[in-house]
Amino acid sequence: MLGLELTTVWFVLIAVLWIGYFALEGFDFGVGMLVPVLARDETERRVMINTVGPVWDGNEVWLLVAGGATFAAFPEWYATLFSGFYLPLLLILVALILRNLSFEFRHKGDTAQWRARWDTALIGGSFTAAFLWGVAFANITAGVPIDAEKDFTGSLLTLLNPFGLLGGVVMVLLFLTHGAMFVALKTDGEIRHRARALAVRIGLAAAVAAVVFLTWTQLRTGDLASAAAFVAAAALLVAGIGAARAGREGWAFLGTFLTVVLAVAGLFLALFPDVMPSTTDPAYSLTTTNAAATPYTLEIMTWVALVFTPIVIGYQAWTYWVFRKRISTRHIPTARLADSAR
Repeated sequence: MLGLELTTVWFVLIAVLWIGYFALEGFDFGVGMLVPVLARDETERRVMINTVGPVWDGNEVWLLVAGGATFAAFPEWYATLFSGFYLPLLLILVALILRNLSFEFRHKGDTAQWRARWDTALIGGSFTAAFLWGVAFANITAGVPIDAEKDFTGSLLTLLNPFGLLGGVVMVLLFLTHGAMFVALKTDGEIRHRARALAVRIGLAAAVAAVVFLTWTQLRTGDLASAAAFVAAAALLVAGIGAARAGREGWAFLGTFLTVVLAVAGLFLALFPDVMPSTTDPAYSLTTTNAAATPYTLEIMTWVALVFTPIVIGYQAWTYWVFRKRISTRHIPTARLADSAR
């Protein structure tokens, strides 16, 4: 019985880790994709990048822990997921590497060409990762072909179905809206006003796409709990857009933040008790019980999580508090302006 209870606990914990990753890394992706749209010159590009500069690497810790927790708590889920989704996950990894390198190396060169190349890596990496995460999670929720041996029997084209592609589009639009709200919250001056106006326009498109996708998800695999989460997510997105129009950036960002939280939570609620449904035969689906590690392993992991999770969350919250103030072009060092003029 203890093993059965802990499998549910760890499903919830893994869901929380993914929720944290998408809610926090989501605005990182959005900022990266919006650099060529919102920034008018090198100074404003520096402003946008600096809004996420102190926190982007901390946000990715959630992804690392989610992957590690899945491997330890649900090894069968991890094996089927990473073998069947190998190419999309590899592309996501490459996109994240290029994106992260752009943060580290962009400022190390003085020429416009050098910076433009790293900007391309940042933009392309952010878009590719956001889109493919949407495709992946849409397919995980809806189900994929899995045989009796728990092996994925499809291909990349299997994942690029209309439902999966719509999931990718919705993820990109939500992260664009989330990123624009974050830029409006964290900057001052003209870029702040442009970001707020853009957030409203993209948010309307994101709301329409999200409602279609979440309704489709609910009809395919949802229940009452997922329906409540999806409705709340849609309402909060609309509320966030309204707050942005009223110039309330803090409430607007909170709206998109909670939208991502509830939308991803709804996907996990629609998935439970499966972790990877099989479209070949429901009997072949991976569940929280048949994909889990041993009860002893789960018990040890639970004690470790109880000790270290509050520490990690507390440290990250402190980081956001330290770097909470707005920045603008006047905060960019004069030397950097001189470099960009060469």
